[in-house]
Amino acid sequence: QVQLVESGGGLVQPGGSLKLSCVASTSQFSEHNARWFRQAPGKHREFVAIVKTDGNTDYRTSVKGRFTISRDNAKNTVYLQMSSLKPEDTAMYYCSVGGEWGQGTQVTVSS
Repeated sequence: QVQLVESGGGLVQPGGSLKLSCVASTSQFSEHNARWFRQAPGKHREFVAIVKTDGNTDYRTSVKGRFTISRDNAKNTVYLQMSSLKPEDTAMYYCSVGGEWGQGTQVTVSS
């Protein structure tokens, strides 16, 4: 069973940046696609970004050009660099690898 630990969330002003990290407790990390999701209060969890095993990436439309997902297989870690943050990006952010989920890290964008 893969265990995932996210970090890097916090409070940031609109237009600011944050970098989220998710460390996976598996030596087979490189064999799995890695995803970020988010869930705002009262809303369904939604897909944010994916980085596949071959390094290809994809994003939900609303974050394209502002967010960058990446992975470091040597560190069993997936990252989400978020820039030009907006209040509507406020949510709990979760990573998912191998069908498992982390506990989430809160991102709040507010002045």
